[in-house]
Amino acid sequence: MNVRAWIIAVIGGVAVAASSLDAGERLALRVSPAVAFAPANLIVRATVEADKGNRSIEIVAESPEFYRASAIELDGDRAPRTNTFEFRSLPPGTYLVRATLFGDRGDERARVRQEVNVIASGSSR
Repeated sequence: MNVRAWIIAVIGGVAVAASSLDAGERLALRVSPAVAFAPANLIVRATVEADKGNRSIEIVAESPEFYRASAIELDGDRAPRTNTFEFRSLPPGTYLVRATLFGDRGDERARVRQEVNVIASGSSR
């Protein structure tokens, strides 16, 4: 299977969460691209339902060999609905990208996740 066909097959198998919230959802996640060549830059958009109890959000990109995280404070129902995070220069691997929303007492209010594949570039030097 050539690289292009493999990428199309992988993309077809990756579920992408919508950036808009459905009724009753507190948190949605969208990561792009879902498949990339290393070193990859990922854009992560977390959409949060407006609620006075929202206090922070943490985004994690993790593979068996790599870990990167970012967190920001939220000002309850006055916080922006969409928060954008960027993870730069990720090495090859299959990443689990997670968004976790925390409340007043540090309690977990919601968690969503998406898998992303970063493919080695295949350059031979």
